[in-house]
Amino acid sequence: MAPPTAAIPSTALALLELRCPRCHTGNLFTHSALSTKFMEMPEACPICRQTYEPEPGFYYGAMYISSGFSTGILLAIGFLLYYLAHDPALWVYVATVGAAVLLITPLLFRYSRAVMLYGFGGASFDPHYLSR
Repeated sequence: MAPPTAAIPSTALALLELRCPRCHTGNLFTHSALSTKFMEMPEACPICRQTYEPEPGFYYGAMYISSGFSTGILLAIGFLLYYLAHDPALWVYVATVGAAVLLITPLLFRYSRAVMLYGFGGASFDPHYLSR
């Protein structure tokens, strides 16, 4: 993916668009979420050279964030099935939640890493990079 041409001034929007936490311009991932290479990240931002892995093993904490996302999905689907499908059989819950989590695994992976980097990576937005 080619880097975008303009920085995003909002940190929340930059996180949602999976952009660099410092310049809000460079992409956090090199390939589309639909690609088999959805996990590949550059070592640093192509725009501001912010490192994407502040220390070895940094993203182990993203597993906890991903687990929280998965729990939220489980609860949301469970409530929807309970109230909309009038409490179906147990296998319906398991199959539906399992399929949903498997289908959005690339997004869970990417957003858990992005939240980890934005929250604990030590980089914050620098408006100096807006003019580039």
